[in-house]
Amino acid sequence: MYHSTDEAKTTRMDVVRDRARICTRCGLWESRTNAVVGSGSLDSEIVLVGEAPGRAEDESGLPFVGRAGKLLDDALGKAGLSRGDVFIMNVVKCRPPNNRRPKKVEMVSCEPYLVEQLEIIEPSVIALMGNSPLSYFLQKYGLGRAAIGSVHGKAYHVDTSWGGVTLFPLYHPAAAIYNRKLTETLEKDFERLAGLEGP
Repeated sequence: MYHSTDEAKTTRMDVVRDRARICTRCGLWESRTNAVVGSGSLDSEIVLVGEAPGRAEDESGLPFVGRAGKLLDDALGKAGLSRGDVFIMNVVKCRPPNNRRPKKVEMVSCEPYLVEQLEIIEPSVIALMGNSPLSYFLQKYGLGRAAIGSVHGKAYHVDTSWGGVTLFPLYHPAAAIYNRKLTETLEKDFERLAGLEGP
């Protein structure tokens, strides 16, 4: 699920995963099959944050394994990256019914897991895939409001508890399923992401 050369990081992430599996902080636990904590490298400079698990993710316990996951893998590959080079997680760890967008109360309930994961990994770049992670992080760092269509590919620099971080909004890969014209935009933004370094 994830790997690191640092045993302490792995142990801490195991604790987050175990807590999320039995979490009842919001109502999403009632219909979940699996809490989806994330996967990838705990030593990565880049963390990709999506919205919430879908059906395939809920069943497997892994992030981005459905159709959107295939598009994500393609975009990473064309940018010279792989899942092993990054860490992938969602703002919300349990699947909302019918794949609806997470409610604010659900994102707030899940926030401690997200914050702890980021503090474990200490990335220099956080890619915000879609409007839910975008709105969460812009609000968290006092950057106002924006829609992904107007700020994708734009870098924001913020100070976090572990140092300076670049926030980099991207279209959610699922957007390219419904609008194939976004595929090229998504791939170009991922190429920019691969070349980014923290502030």
